[in-house]
Amino acid sequence: MVGWSMAARKEGLLGLEPIADSEPDPYARKGLQLLVDGAEPEAIRSILEVDLYTQEARDIQAAKVFESMGGYAPTIGIIGAVMGLIHVMGNLADPSQLGGGIAVAFVATIYGVGFANLLLLPIGNKLKSIAMRQSRYREMLLEGILSIGEGENPRSIELKLQGFMD
Repeated sequence: MVGWSMAARKEGLLGLEPIADSEPDPYARKGLQLLVDGAEPEAIRSILEVDLYTQEARDIQAAKVFESMGGYAPTIGIIGAVMGLIHVMGNLADPSQLGGGIAVAFVATIYGVGFANLLLLPIGNKLKSIAMRQSRYREMLLEGILSIGEGENPRSIELKLQGFMD
C-alpha cells in the first residue's frame, strides 16, 4: 500500500495503472482501477463496500453450511442408534444377536457426535475465521485506496493502516 501511495505521489494516479493491471487480487485491482479512472472517493467507497459485504456474506454462508451439518450429524447418529435398537428388539428371542445390534447403536451415536465435533464444526469455525480475516484485509485495502485517492502522505497511510494489523 505504501508502494502504491509513493507511485501515485510521484507519477500521479495514472502511474497506478501498470500496478493495477498486474495486481492478482481482484478487489485491490478494482480499487486501483477506480483510482486510475478518477472516481470520486465516495463512489469508490460505495462500490468497494458492496463487494466487501457481498463477499463476506457469501463466505459466512459457506461456514454456516458446515455449522448446520455439525448440528444435524448427532441427530443422524441418534437415528442410527434407534435403528440398532430396533434390530435388537427384533432379536430378543435370540440373545446371540443382541450384541451386534447394541454395538451398532453405540457406534452410530459416536460417529454422529464425533463427526460433528471433530470435523464439521471445526471446519465451519475455520471458514468463518478466514472470512473475517479476508474482510478485515479488504477493509484495510479500502481505507488505503481512499487515502491514496485523497493524496495523503505515504507514511500517514502506513501508520493509519497499521491499526488493521493488530
